Amino acid sequence: MIYVFKTTVQTETDVLLLKPYLDTALAELDWNFDLEDCDRILRADTPLEHPERIVAILHQKGFECEELN
Repeated sequence: MIYVFKTTVQTETDVLLLKPYLDTALAELDWNFDLEDCDRILRADTPLEHPERIVAILHQKGFECEELN
C-alpha cells in the first residue's frame, strides 16, 4: 500500500535527520520525500495498515505530518 503524507520537512538535512528513524522503526518501509512539492510530500510504500506510526515518528522529531487521502 502506498501512503502519501503532507509534511513540514524542508531540506535534505531534515531528511537525513529522519532517515535512521524511518529505516529502523519501519524496516520494511520503502519511502521518499518530494521536497519540491508545495506540500513536502512523503510517499511510503509499506505493508503497514496503520500509517499513524509514520506520523508519530515525524511528530516526535518536530515535524508536522498528516496523511492525504
